[in-house]
Amino acid sequence: MKKILVQLLTLLFLHTIAFAQDDDYIQNPTLGVHFFFNDFKTAQNIRNTTLSTVLRNKQFGKIKDMSPGLAINYIQGLSRTFDFTSTLGGSFLDYLYKDGSTTGRDHLLLEGDVSIRGKMFSNKYVVSPYLQAGLGGSYYNGTWGAFIPAGVGIQVNLFDEAFLLVNSQYRIPVTDKVNYHFYHSLGLAGVIAKRKTTPKLLPPPPLPQPPPDRDGDGIVDSLDACPDVKGLAQFNGCPDTDGDGIPDKDDKCPNEKGVARYQGCPIPDTDGDGINDEEDKCPNEKGVARYQGCPIPDRDKDGVNDEEDKCPDLPGTVANHGCPEIKEEVKKRIDVAAKNIFFATGSYKLLAKSNKSLDDVVKLLNEDPNIKLDIEGHTDNTGKADKNQVLSENRAKAVYDYFVKKGVSTERLKSAGFGQDQPIADNKTAAGRTKNRRVELKLHYY
Repeated sequence: MKKILVQLLTLLFLHTIAFAQDDDYIQNPTLGVHFFFNDFKTAQNIRNTTLSTVLRNKQFGKIKDMSPGLAINYIQGLSRTFDFTSTLGGSFLDYLYKDGSTTGRDHLLLEGDVSIRGKMFSNKYVVSPYLQAGLGGSYYNGTWGAFIPAGVGIQVNLFDEAFLLVNSQYRIPVTDKVNYHFYHSLGLAGVIAKRKTTPKLLPPPPLPQPPPDRDGDGIVDSLDACPDVKGLAQFNGCPDTDGDGIPDKDDKCPNEKGVARYQGCPIPDTDGDGINDEEDKCPNEKGVARYQGCPIPDRDKDGVNDEEDKCPDLPGTVANHGCPEIKEEVKKRIDVAAKNIFFATGSYKLLAKSNKSLDDVVKLLNEDPNIKLDIEGHTDNTGKADKNQVLSENRAKAVYDYFVKKGVSTERLKSAGFGQDQPIADNKTAAGRTKNRRVELKLHYY
């Protein structure tokens, strides 16, 4: 069988060479629908005996032994008698493997292939037999496989717009999970697009000899004011080196684009910021285009411009992105207050002994209305992590609610819980677990 396949591919190759130069009657892009039968029984008989024995004893598979299916097919002509074709088909069957076993029930078999077919005649003729070979793949019951389709067929031309296709293939396994079988199909195909052709152009007639143009600028010497230097028609053949519309003889800056009111030189840019003085609202101070040549403003005069200043109305430091630094004494007061926030055991109910510390934080916030506060809840690792997460969130929210009741704007507050994920001490000791059960207060301006 392998020798037959090699001979088939060789024949297709020679057939292609013979007709590759003829562009007439090349198959247009065509789409078809086919009804087919998969015949495993005949192929099995051939493998168990010989082809001659099957032919002599008429051991062909009957229709009832075959599995029907539907397929779609695309054909694209490559030459007058040489086409590319691809097919995708599906059928439900109880697949017969090489060892004679089956799955015991029907599953969907998908088979697709790409092939080259060589026709005996071009589409000029009504009937054309053809040979076909290629490479295919299959999917059945969760298993992928590959095979080689080799076969013969007949194409019947119906007015160059539709075709009747009869095809029979022998599908040869490439992978172990694919079995030998025949594929017989009958279908109709129609042209879906016209093949693009390249029109044959006649060579143009010879042009008459042009008049002399020594500098090759397209302006004949008799009309060229500068016949030995390439120039432009608008300047009677003289050059404009910088392309600013002012000929070099009148241009004080012939190698730099300019404007007529500056005698061919560019509009000046006194401050060198890339914005010419005519458009620059601050011509003597470097700026940027979005501020019409003026520098980026710095409203609070802290040395950080407003576009980079996260607190543009509060003088701050460069290190803190233009915002004020939190004072050390304020940080210490906040840290002391945070260490004196207490809850009922296993609960997010604030204890009354926390009020003094919380009120001190409220006082700090009232003293500086621009400062903001993050409230973060944490637990030790006692108990389940999900419950600890919820407890940490609720404890942070309880502190948040206390501050809101005391008149602090919600826009200045944020609360979050982190459960047991961020310990600051060893959870294996009682002292460590006590430190890990905490609420942290973090001040910032942005």
